[in-house]
Amino acid sequence: MSEARSGAGASAPTVLRMILGRRLQDMRQAAEVSLEDAAQALRVKPLTIRRLEKAEVALKPLYVEKLLQTYGAGQQEIDEFVALAERANEPGWWHAYRDVLPGWFTAYVSLETGAKTLRTYEPHYVTGLLQSYQYARAVLRGGFPNDSEDDLERRVGLRLRRQGLLERPDAPTLWVVMEEAVLHRAVGGAEVMREQIDRLLEVSELDHVSVDIVPFSAGAHVGACAPFTYFRFEEPELPDIVYSEILTGSMYLDQRSDVAAHLEAHNRMSLLTSSADSRAVLHRLRKEYS
Repeated sequence: MSEARSGAGASAPTVLRMILGRRLQDMRQAAEVSLEDAAQALRVKPLTIRRLEKAEVALKPLYVEKLLQTYGAGQQEIDEFVALAERANEPGWWHAYRDVLPGWFTAYVSLETGAKTLRTYEPHYVTGLLQSYQYARAVLRGGFPNDSEDDLERRVGLRLRRQGLLERPDAPTLWVVMEEAVLHRAVGGAEVMREQIDRLLEVSELDHVSVDIVPFSAGAHVGACAPFTYFRFEEPELPDIVYSEILTGSMYLDQRSDVAAHLEAHNRMSLLTSSADSRAVLHRLRKEYS
């Protein structure tokens, strides 16, 4: 994945493909084979090798086998790697929603599914992984006003299915920092907001979920900017990645300086509140919506 680029389309890589791309790069470098020499072995341009290593294209089994032979790998290792490459090329579960999934968001769902830790900052809306059905429906209706009812329901269905990762035995750690302003935005009306706040109170009791509300009293702070999500993975081959979006696209950042800046901002914002204070805000606002 590039250091900063607009979001990928429907062919966005799965996490496994990203891991294998990194391994290909490590094996090439360990064998002291240049990009040019690797490309010559496949009779392609060096850019193709780079794109394979960056997981920007599918891992063709014949390409993988030839490259590993060039790098001096044994047959058993080649067979195992090719089998993994074939798995990595299989579309993720979200592929079934490709008709309503924006191309630039496809990579996000893949990263979210494979992450060990997620840290999110939200200045506008409750993060998608914690939205109730009615809240999600109201948010998506606002974002896609021209959708048919069927398309809207499919968008909601995709969002709710994403939430299943929090119920997995190996569920990732989710740490959400959101502005108090999020809860004053009456999405869907008072009843919907009460239901959404109940959802936040419920999930905040889970050991692997933290919900921090930055109060209005915090004033100006370092993170008052666009929403972002930080991903950390269990696999050592993958770097930490930060996702940030704008109206018509997104960026995926893996430069250490960019990732560190976002991580520091998240840490600083979390110090502006506490779990007890955040729950107090939630209870207070729930009463206001009664």
